[in-house]
Amino acid sequence: MESFSQLLPSFYQEKTSESSTTKLLPGENYKKVQIQAYAKRKLQNKILQEDSASSTPSPTRSTEMLPVIVFFLMPMVGLGNPRPSFNHLRKPFTVEGESEEVRSAAIKRLLEVFGMEDPPATPPRSHKQPPQYMLDLYNTVADVDGVTKDPTVLEGNTVRSFFDKLRSDQIEYLFNLTTVARSEKLLTAELHLFKLRPQASLTFNRHHFCQVNVYQVLDTSKMNISHNKKLVSSRLIPIHSNGWEVFTISQAIRTWTMSHHSNLGLLVTVRTLSGNQMDLRTVRFASGQNHHHTKQPMLVLFTDDGRRAAPMEGIVKVSGDSPAVPSLPLPSLTLPVVGHRIPRSLDYEEDRERLPCQRLPLYVDFEEIGWSGWIVSPRGYNAYHCKGSCPFPLGQNMRPTNHATVQSIINALKLTKGIETPCCVPDKLFSINLLYFDDDENVVLKQYDDMVAGSCGCH
Repeated sequence: MESFSQLLPSFYQEKTSESSTTKLLPGENYKKVQIQAYAKRKLQNKILQEDSASSTPSPTRSTEMLPVIVFFLMPMVGLGNPRPSFNHLRKPFTVEGESEEVRSAAIKRLLEVFGMEDPPATPPRSHKQPPQYMLDLYNTVADVDGVTKDPTVLEGNTVRSFFDKLRSDQIEYLFNLTTVARSEKLLTAELHLFKLRPQASLTFNRHHFCQVNVYQVLDTSKMNISHNKKLVSSRLIPIHSNGWEVFTISQAIRTWTMSHHSNLGLLVTVRTLSGNQMDLRTVRFASGQNHHHTKQPMLVLFTDDGRRAAPMEGIVKVSGDSPAVPSLPLPSLTLPVVGHRIPRSLDYEEDRERLPCQRLPLYVDFEEIGWSGWIVSPRGYNAYHCKGSCPFPLGQNMRPTNHATVQSIINALKLTKGIETPCCVPDKLFSINLLYFDDDENVVLKQYDDMVAGSCGCH
């Protein structure tokens, strides 16, 4: 009788002879099943032909052939290399699973994105409450996820707040500005003082207004002498009012940021409209020593560090009512955090790749990264990412550029080899805002460009 391999088609014999060096791809499983069925039918037909040719069937025919059939059919089930296992893809990815070197490099790169060399070293337990002014400012410029509401609200991209370091009963203030880099461009500097109500016994003072002068101290030994101090701001304020009073002192702060040694503090004087010294019990300002921390003297700097995102050239400007690439809804905002991957099958990934270009969630959780100790707001944000195909023809809902349209046509007509379809990428990016403590426990509001994919398109 012919051997089992001789019953196979010639193309399969060639394949099996090369089994030691040629791997069967998972896509050939269907072909293997056809081959197995074909070989089995040929073998059965051969047996029937031999049985019918003999008038007296051999009593050992069936028992002799059974081991042969079993022997050859069983190897066919696993013929070729076994299908590769994808179980390792189903295991959830965790940050702990990565090497410490990879994690450190990733965190370092992320810090560079946020313009820092190292995270602030301030222990979380020592943090004070952020000034209400900074919280209100953050809520004015950013939504709940930190995304900028209106980019024109702030002239620069950084707002820094500083508390008085002297904590004196006198109207003298000193602010440590060493955390301000010389490269930062100072736009505006404001001194915020909380004015208290006059004492009850002095409420019938005949004056209704007073003049408050703010001086830059040039020599601490003799501040009463005029040439040892420099007037930087002056305002008329109602005597019987209370609340925050703001003085612009940009000139003095510019000098201090260029030379920290020249920072000898500020001196505030209160005089009548005729120029006489007023009783300090009549016009009082809260100090950091004797009053609640919410009323502490504060210096606020509006600066710009010069970090600007590169312009997205070639992006089509789309009006607000133009059709946009669809984005998947966020189910109750239950998004996977960075560092964790939901197990999914290979078929799922392939199906997702075939979906049209769209915006998908990508949530960045600062607690997972280990930054929740010094970031006040937000606790995380949705950066989004773009994924999907850009099939021909590109519709306007794909927001294609002219270049992408031409590339799609060349690819579809196969006019040039090696030309791929356009890519699904962000075509509109939004900035986010971070409110955080720096190394000196000052509260900083900083705006970062191009951190959120606002929409996606084929480019």
